[in-house]
Amino acid sequence: MSKITLGIIGSGQLGSMLCQAAQKLNVKTVVISDDEYGPAKNFSSKFIFTKYNDQKNIQEFIKIVDVVTYEFENIPIDILEQIDKEKKVLPNPNINKIVQNRRLEKTFVNDLGIQTTKWTFVEKKEDILNNKSLLPGILKTNTLGYDGHGQFVLNNLEDVKKNWCFTADFILEKKVNLKKEISVIITRYQNGTISTYEPIENVHENQILKHSKIPANINQKIYRECLDNTKKIADCLNYVGTMCVEYFLDGNDNILVNEIAPRVHNSGHLTINAFNISQFEGHIRAVCNLNMIEPIKVSNAEMINILGKEIENYKKKTFSENEFFFDYKKKEIKEKRKMGHLTILKK
Repeated sequence: MSKITLGIIGSGQLGSMLCQAAQKLNVKTVVISDDEYGPAKNFSSKFIFTKYNDQKNIQEFIKIVDVVTYEFENIPIDILEQIDKEKKVLPNPNINKIVQNRRLEKTFVNDLGIQTTKWTFVEKKEDILNNKSLLPGILKTNTLGYDGHGQFVLNNLEDVKKNWCFTADFILEKKVNLKKEISVIITRYQNGTISTYEPIENVHENQILKHSKIPANINQKIYRECLDNTKKIADCLNYVGTMCVEYFLDGNDNILVNEIAPRVHNSGHLTINAFNISQFEGHIRAVCNLNMIEPIKVSNAEMINILGKEIENYKKKTFSENEFFFDYKKKEIKEKRKMGHLTILKK
């Protein structure tokens, strides 16, 4: 029986599912969050509502936990480093320095000999004009931004506004002749052992994940290369926990890393029902240094994200025995906000 108390930073749906997985393993959870109504509050052993720079509450949090993890990566690095000096933070905060910064992330991946989209760093408008070969492209903020936030499509030089004055850094990525989007989720343990899930095929709408399925409709070569690249990235980061690497597959079957997510991932929600061990349980086992269980698929599956007011209709539905409805119990419904998901098991 585990007597570990795990600290979790962040209280969204990923935090909720981490807490639920921890309960199965008799791991206590203390969630700290700047969202007073975060749904993980419903599943944690203890909940601390605070600003992340409130030293009194941070110290209380550190005092009552044994190890710390997080459900999202955009946490101030200095706070993670402060906590890590007293209680181990996993994945290591140094990893966040890389993946929070698109320039560092893409440089890191390219230095491993792994392809990404063609890109350049943008500090001023002239940097776009000097790299017109990357148009049509997508201009992305170098830090922050998710689910399409902080992104601008540039089809040609006319889309570069004359009055643009850059107050932040960006990267410009060449648009990909996109054939498929794939994600690979793995869990790496403290002894370096890695457990893997099969590649997941994803469909985005308006830059938000809408649909995921296994098996992905890809050949064995692509399957193996995606897994091998993900393992290589995890090993080189000395990663501990569950992580996801998102890939683009272009029209020529080139596999391009899009992003690294240093955490459990939306596309992996189907692992809760389709495998003997979910990505969330794997993460808890890894960061708490519990024994590894190899994921075994029990069913093919697809997952549908439920956004905004769609949740109201889903709450009225009845579901068959192969359908699993998850309501994240978020207090406020917002357009495009992830409010729940449905997993459908397939033969």
